[in-house]
Amino acid sequence: MEKCGQCLYQDSSGAKCKEPALESGLCFWHDPDEDKCGEEIKEKLENHAKSGGMLQGISLKKAKLAGIDLVRYNSKQGYDLSGADLYRSDLRGAHLFNINLQSGSLMKADLRGANLNHADLTKTNLLGAKMDQCKCDSLCVGERVLQEQLGSAAEQQQDKEAMADYYQQAEEVYRGLRKTAESEGLFTTAGVFLRKELTMRRYQMPKFSYRRGISKLVDLVCGYGELPIRVVYTSLLIILSCAIIYSFTGIHFNGNIVSLSVNQSLGQNVVAFFECLYYSVVTFTTLGYGDFTPVGLSRMFAAIEAFSGSFIIALFVVVFVKKTDPLALLRRVFLDKQCFLTSTFVKLD
Repeated sequence: MEKCGQCLYQDSSGAKCKEPALESGLCFWHDPDEDKCGEEIKEKLENHAKSGGMLQGISLKKAKLAGIDLVRYNSKQGYDLSGADLYRSDLRGAHLFNINLQSGSLMKADLRGANLNHADLTKTNLLGAKMDQCKCDSLCVGERVLQEQLGSAAEQQQDKEAMADYYQQAEEVYRGLRKTAESEGLFTTAGVFLRKELTMRRYQMPKFSYRRGISKLVDLVCGYGELPIRVVYTSLLIILSCAIIYSFTGIHFNGNIVSLSVNQSLGQNVVAFFECLYYSVVTFTTLGYGDFTPVGLSRMFAAIEAFSGSFIIALFVVVFVKKTDPLALLRRVFLDKQCFLTSTFVKLD
């Protein structure tokens, strides 16, 4: 095409592209109508990046970029491809370490085996991206992926159909990110994505439905099995709440009723509360020493607390074992010890 002056593209900060424009007013890289499916595009893009050409907002739809090297060596900042459109691009095995792809699009892009360590994909469209065996250590996707933000906006506008569609897409994106993190052994990161995935599934349910209520309860109690500390907090909340209830409904000890009363001194009420707290702990953990016994309404709450305690303690064990993986820890210790003994014998020989 004939060149017509300077490219009209400028980024959000006002920086202008200095490449020569085509008839469309945009340069080859920013013109979405220019064909970039050729085999030579990979080398051209690498040279364009190394020469300091503008990469923000470039259009690379369906570009064949397998194995491309876009790592900015000897620099703390990677190449800035913010706003770039890489729809259906072939990026298999691409080296994209520390790259900035904020507000861009990787929709249906093939990223299998690519290196996305420390990449910034905040507000990037990741719907349908293939990320099998993709390196994703310290990958940044922001607090919410693009589809979740759009779903939240649709919910505020009370557009239920769009809201459900965006949350379904967000669930798919988080599922893909979770599987990628799991394949790389990044289980803590995978846990974060799992919680987001299940949260997006919950948002698709009717607002006051039974299933959504149960899903929210599981999230609050244990973070969908990813937050053991929440189980601890839940346990402490139940124990303290029941202790307060027992302080008013009363418990029986040694022929006397233990409860709070205006006829007692402050010290006696404090002692009574801590005795109720002790009874609550014993009931929650189902120890059942028998020194204190419930009376009246306390019996009902004691039964509820005992049932809740047995369930939540079992839940804590499951969640804790899942997060710590003691078998993996034992294997690591065994391997370290084996390596130590091997090195010792080598030195003795």
